[in-house]
Amino acid sequence: MSQMTSRRAFLSASMFREDSNTVRPPGSVVPGFVDQCTKCGDCAEACPENVIAIDQDGFPVFQPGDDPCTFCGDCAKACPTDALLIERLADWPWRAAIQDTSCLSMTGVSCRVCQDNCEQNAIRFKLQLGGRAEPTLDTDSCTGCGACVALCPVDAVALERQPLTKTETVQ
Repeated sequence: MSQMTSRRAFLSASMFREDSNTVRPPGSVVPGFVDQCTKCGDCAEACPENVIAIDQDGFPVFQPGDDPCTFCGDCAKACPTDALLIERLADWPWRAAIQDTSCLSMTGVSCRVCQDNCEQNAIRFKLQLGGRAEPTLDTDSCTGCGACVALCPVDAVALERQPLTKTETVQ
């Protein structure tokens, strides 16, 4: 799946810099992913959960769907370069974050979709007065698989990058 770079994409500023808020596939080398990725799309084709999509610039991005990422490493195995490395799967820096203002439970609507689909039990709800329930997240238990992100009916859950680890800063 080779993609040509359009003139517009070539001339855009995004072509020359890497956005640290873009969620790249598990195992991605940060920084330097866009320098090493050839935009072949092999990682997206190899993903059994279909959580890797191709963005408008032709680079793979992590886009969770109905199935969570299992961190199986098939994307990294399929990568012909060092843009995705199996050794980096354990360093996945993304964790769920809940927007309290958007969460249905915080407005009094009974919703526990994120909690019901979290295999790690990282999301819990504390009952509050007035029929509300406040979501709490245990970031140590969260793997960043994306199940809660994809299933939230009001997009109140997103992935946020955690502070860089030593292996990410030494490259």
